[in-house]
Amino acid sequence: MKHVFAAAMLLALSMMPGFAQDARSGEVTQTIQSQLDAFQKDDFSTAFTYASPGIKRLFGTPDRFGAMVRNGFPMVWRPSEVQFLEFKDVGGRVSQTVLFRDANGVPTVLEYFMVQTPAGWQIDGVQPVQAPDVAA
Repeated sequence: MKHVFAAAMLLALSMMPGFAQDARSGEVTQTIQSQLDAFQKDDFSTAFTYASPGIKRLFGTPDRFGAMVRNGFPMVWRPSEVQFLEFKDVGGRVSQTVLFRDANGVPTVLEYFMVQTPAGWQIDGVQPVQAPDVAA
C-alpha cells in the first residue's frame, strides 16, 4: 500500500510545472555533459549522437562535426572548467546557459538550444552569449 501511495505522489509531483522543469533541466544538463565527456575522449561519433537531426544534416559526418568543434569551440572540446548556469523555457524554446573556461582560464558563456526528439534531448545549436558592457 505504501508503494502505491508513493507512486501516486510521484505522479502528482511530476505534473506540477516546477517539478517537470527541474526534470527537463536535469535531462538537458545530462545530454550536454554526455557530449562534453565524449569530446574529452575525442569520440566524435558518440558526441555526434547528441546533436539534433538538423545539426547532423548540416555537418553530415562525425569527423566534420568534430573538426568544427575543435576549431570553432576549443573551450568546449577541452574545457578546464564547466559550470551550468540558467535553464530557460520560453514559449517552448528550451535552452541551457553554460560557462566554460579554456585551458588558459579564459571564460566563455554559451547558450545551448535544445530539442526533444524520440531519442531524448538533443543539442540544436550553440551560440555565444555577449557579456554586458560594464562601465569603468
